[in-house]
Amino acid sequence: MRKLLLLACCGLAAQGLEPAVPSLEDIELRQLLQVKRVYVDRLTGGETAAQMRDILISSLEGAKLFVVTENEEKADTVVRGAAEDLVFTEMHSSSDGINAHANIGTGGGYHQRGSSGGIGIGDNESDRSSERRHEAIAAVRLVNKDGDVIWSTTQESLGAKFRGASADVAEKITSKLKEDFERARKVR
Repeated sequence: MRKLLLLACCGLAAQGLEPAVPSLEDIELRQLLQVKRVYVDRLTGGETAAQMRDILISSLEGAKLFVVTENEEKADTVVRGAAEDLVFTEMHSSSDGINAHANIGTGGGYHQRGSSGGIGIGDNESDRSSERRHEAIAAVRLVNKDGDVIWSTTQESLGAKFRGASADVAEKITSKLKEDFERARKVR
């Protein structure tokens, strides 16, 4: 690839034209177009990372951008990264209160004199709720045979309307990859 760029620059220089120096992003996008086979490596990040890997493989396979292989040696790029899918409960509690008290009193002596009074008003309210939450996050990258990262993204989700958080993250990763493939086709 670098030799091809060098030859193109020399050809332009021989014609007296200034070569357009491609940006690093353009070079990475062009490398993305050369991807034919991808192997999805084990993702780090806990027990749920293996499930996220399987969901990501399914999503990438459905995109039909390249062949997804289970044989790392046949792949020209490898997806590496980390993923986590967490289910937890958020607890919320609040308490409000209002109180008022008044007392009046007098004393008595030998002939029994006395009076008394009192008012008391009180209102207390407390609320406690719990909410089950589900969120997933993944950071992945495409690495070529030379060990160079040619594409990467980080995606997270609290779940979508009709799919879980892991499936939503995998779909977001695939959508971002499709979008960047389209940009790469325009850069050519």
